[in-house]
Amino acid sequence: MDRDIYLIGLNHKTAGVEVREKFALTDCKHLEEGVVPVDGCIKEALTLSTCNRVELLVVAEGDNAIEHVLECWAKARNLPVEELAPYVYKHKGLDAVTHLFTVAASLDSLVIGEPQILGQLKDAYHDSVDKNTTGVVLNRLLHKAFSVAKRVRTETGVASSAVSISYAAVELAKRIFGDMSEHSAMLIGAGEMAELAATHLLNNGISKVYVANRTFARGQALAEQFNGEAIPFEQLFDQLEKVDIIISSTGAHEAVIRAKDIKQVLKKRKNRSMFFIDIAVPRDIDPDVNGLDNVYLYDIDDLKEVVEENLAQRQEEANKARRIVDCETVTFNKWLKSLQLQPTIVDLISRTDAIMEEELAKTLKHIPDATPEMEMHLREMINAISKKVNHEPISFLKRRHEEEEAGERYIDITRRMFNLDRDNVTEKAHPHRRR
Repeated sequence: MDRDIYLIGLNHKTAGVEVREKFALTDCKHLEEGVVPVDGCIKEALTLSTCNRVELLVVAEGDNAIEHVLECWAKARNLPVEELAPYVYKHKGLDAVTHLFTVAASLDSLVIGEPQILGQLKDAYHDSVDKNTTGVVLNRLLHKAFSVAKRVRTETGVASSAVSISYAAVELAKRIFGDMSEHSAMLIGAGEMAELAATHLLNNGISKVYVANRTFARGQALAEQFNGEAIPFEQLFDQLEKVDIIISSTGAHEAVIRAKDIKQVLKKRKNRSMFFIDIAVPRDIDPDVNGLDNVYLYDIDDLKEVVEENLAQRQEEANKARRIVDCETVTFNKWLKSLQLQPTIVDLISRTDAIMEEELAKTLKHIPDATPEMEMHLREMINAISKKVNHEPISFLKRRHEEEEAGERYIDITRRMFNLDRDNVTEKAHPHRRR
C-alpha cells in the first residue's frame, strides 16, 4: 500500500500549558473540512484536541505528509509553523498505531488510567465521521483503538487505583457509600483541587454537588460549571445536614470545621454517616472530628499514602496493558498488510475471469445452435474452473503474506508471473531463456 498512517502531535510531556493553549484545536470545529482537509496527499484525517494534548492522525501518500499536516495546523491557529515544530512528535506506520492505542488505553495520560481520554477520542472520531474525513483505514484503526482500551480496562487493573489526590478522595468515598447516585456532596473552596474533585464526583454519578466559598461569585461559577448549587459561606453549617460527603480545600490559616460544629449537624442528620476529606494545607478540618461516631475523616497525608501505594500498583498494571497494546498492534498490522494483498487477489481473479469469458465467447461462435440453457451450463463450468485454478495461488499468497520478510516479495513475483500490471515484456528481459 502506497499510503501510510501518520500521527503528529504535542502533549503535556513535550509542551507547557502556554504552548498547548496556543496550538489547541478545540475551537476550530467550525472548520467545515477539518483542520487538515482531505485532498491531495491527505486521504483520511482526524483531529484530537484536549487540555493535555493535540494530535492529528492522517492517512497520506508521499514523503511530505508530515510537513503538510504541520502547515495546516499552524495555519488553523494563524501562527508560523516554526513556533509549533519544536514541540511536536511524529509517528509513522506501526509507531503511529502503537501510539494511538497507548493514548486510547490511557497509558500516555498525565494520570495513567484516567477514563476521560477515551471519551474525548470517541468524540473526535464522531466529529471526523460527520465531516466525512475518515475512510477504510481510520475507521478500522479507531474501532480497534476502542477495543484495545476496553481490553486494557477489562484485563488489567490500570484504572482501578486512585493516583491523584482528588481522585483518591472520591475513590475512598465510593468505598464507604457504594452507589454514589444516592448521595450528595459539599465542596468547601472553589480552587483547582475542588474542581477536580467535582469532576470525579460527577463521573461517579453523585446526585448533587454544593459549593461553599468565601467569595460567593467564585463558588457560584464553579457550581454552575457542574450543574450544582452555590451556598453562602456563612450558611455552611446550616447546609451540611443535607450532604454525606464533604471535600474541603480552602486557603484558610486555621480550621473552618470543628468537632463541636459537626456534633450539632449529626444530631440533625440522626447520626447518618458523614465522610470528610481535608485536602487543604494547613488543614481545614479539626482532627478531633474523626473521633465522632459515624464520621470518617481523611487528610492529605492519608490520601498521599493511598496515591503512592496505588501508583506503584498501577505502573505494574500499565506494563501488562502495554503488552496488550503490542499484541493488538501486530494484529492490526496483519490487517493493514491484507490491504496490500487484496488488489493482487482481485487482479488475479479478474485476469482468470477475463480469459475464461474470452474463451467461452470463442467456443459459442462454433456452436451456433447453442441454447440459453447450454450457455448457462458452460458459464457455470468456467466459473467453477476459475475458482479452482485460483484457489491454490491465493491460499499460497495468504500464507506467505503473513511472513514479515516474504510477503511483499511474493506479491511482486505473482504480479510479474501473471503480468497483472500489463507490462510489455520483451525477449531482452529474459536473457537466460533458451532459444
